[in-house]
Amino acid sequence: MNNNILAIILGGGQGSRLAPLTESRSKPAVPIAGKYRLVDIPISNCINSDIKRMFVLTQFNSASLNQHIKNTYHFSHFSTAFVDILAAEQTPENPTWFQGTADAVRQCMQHFMNHEFDYALILSGDQLYQMDFNKMIKAHTESGANITIATLPVTAKEAPEFGILKTNDESLITSFIEKPAKELLPDWTSEVSPEMANEGKHYLASMGIYIFNRDLLVNLMSNPDTKDFGKEIIPQAIGNQKILSYQYEGYWTDIGNIDSFFEANLGLTDDIPKFNLFDNSSKIYTRARVLPPSKITGETIFDRSVVAEGCIINSTKIEHSVIGIRSRIDEGSVIKNSYLMGNDYYQNLEEISHNHQEHITNIGIGKRCYINNTIVDKNCRIGNDVHLNGGKHLEDSNTDWYTIKEGIIVIKKGVVIPDGFRIE
Repeated sequence: MNNNILAIILGGGQGSRLAPLTESRSKPAVPIAGKYRLVDIPISNCINSDIKRMFVLTQFNSASLNQHIKNTYHFSHFSTAFVDILAAEQTPENPTWFQGTADAVRQCMQHFMNHEFDYALILSGDQLYQMDFNKMIKAHTESGANITIATLPVTAKEAPEFGILKTNDESLITSFIEKPAKELLPDWTSEVSPEMANEGKHYLASMGIYIFNRDLLVNLMSNPDTKDFGKEIIPQAIGNQKILSYQYEGYWTDIGNIDSFFEANLGLTDDIPKFNLFDNSSKIYTRARVLPPSKITGETIFDRSVVAEGCIINSTKIEHSVIGIRSRIDEGSVIKNSYLMGNDYYQNLEEISHNHQEHITNIGIGKRCYINNTIVDKNCRIGNDVHLNGGKHLEDSNTDWYTIKEGIIVIKKGVVIPDGFRIE
């Protein structure tokens, strides 16, 4: 175990851009790939890198995140390994909530200082990627840097969406600009690998993944005026500290909004997905639920889809979709280009029979439904003959039952959609 590394995973703010998925849960607790939570990604990257002392910092809707981590990450009683939640707490000395990424770390420093470590690895809780942090740590120690920032080569089209860093011939960062205008880009190219250059990726974007030397982090956190790493700490350190750029060339995406979240999930259905769930060396860990295998009870046609365990499926067709745990899909239904998050529990046969007799909608997807370009959050009850056809033809809107963003319909957690309801 890497005993000189302490990992700090930032849970993010209110997550308003991921609403309504974050109305009742924090961003790191949002279900992904049908069976995981977003926080499982950075935690799994740490475990795979033999980093097993982790703090997760959060302050919004943290109950489900607390429950998930408590039920998932158990290490040996004879080990120093842990995954601990640190929620924002008001104290007589500090009556405010977290004001930014750096402020969150500052307010929790007393807890970090109870542990011995040489380096702090600071991660985001809402990114999808698979990285061996040991390679980044090795580059950091060998270069003698005070700070190392993971950087991602991007194209001129992508660069205005990121903080862009410029490096010298020793991969040391010399300057930084936040979301540069396109006309400024010619002055912000950096040396990248031939493979990245051939793809037109000449700019280095900050991934929000940092390594700090312990003493420097303690010193920087003593200034209460700096609230954010990306906007203040890093720009102010350039020119004053030795800052290394560690270039990462694998798949990485920031789950910042509904569109990127939707695209990342459906990307898992590709023949060779960019984010590989089937990798022996980069396993994604999550809660062991002891669910039965999924059961297909009808002549369902599957095309480019991912189905989690514990499902009961009797649909006509499932195409380019992710089907989450314990999903129930009734006969005659068609699911296309959609993510069904599944359910937290099963209904027993007596309850299902009673609901049929009383015309109460059961959990899951009813008969003869058509669902396209849609996210169905957990524990929803979709009636019979429901037609949900998402697409760019739909205007953004928000109701008690659903939200539409960028043409994607999001059915809110636990809602009941009556028979015959249509969005088209």
